[in-house]
Amino acid sequence: MKNLYQRAEFLTSVNHLPQLPEDIGIEVAFAGRSNAGKSSALNAITQNKRLARTSKTPGRTQMINLFTIDDDRRLVDLPGYGYAKVSHTTKRHWQEVLAKYLASRTCLRGLFLVVDIRHPLQALDEQMMHWAATADLLIHVLLTKADKLKRGPALDAWQRYKKQIKKFGPHVTSQVFSAESKLGVEEARRVLDDWYEF
Repeated sequence: MKNLYQRAEFLTSVNHLPQLPEDIGIEVAFAGRSNAGKSSALNAITQNKRLARTSKTPGRTQMINLFTIDDDRRLVDLPGYGYAKVSHTTKRHWQEVLAKYLASRTCLRGLFLVVDIRHPLQALDEQMMHWAATADLLIHVLLTKADKLKRGPALDAWQRYKKQIKKFGPHVTSQVFSAESKLGVEEARRVLDDWYEF
């Protein structure tokens, strides 16, 4: 099947919500802790290694980056959170921006929360899910870096996550994913197809 997400192209980067494009169409946002593999996940889904900038340095994504799929649909790469070396002012700014974006962006359909499968959900991950659930957004948890674990431990971790995310409502879904081995890439695209109404 043709990968519709290969069409994704960079649109703009913004630092403040008033700079966002007009609030129409459908947006799906990708969020996650710094170094959870968010940019790599976006690049694997779109089959474009250069779409989202990846870095070994945590906290590289410091703007809201938007990519167009077509005239009505956009992918949104949100700034990584939880990076210790960012100033308190910057942290506070992005917490406020992310909370407002999730609460007020009418065209936002859902949130892909990117989490490193080797680590339990952190307070900031739960905060993002709480904001998204409060805004009635769809939530899909992408458990990345699954190639770093053997199949058994990866499935065990997934079961633990499923128990943890239950409290955010029955519509929260999750999957095991690896940008490196391409595990779960097709499944992630199917979720996006559904949300974008392809």
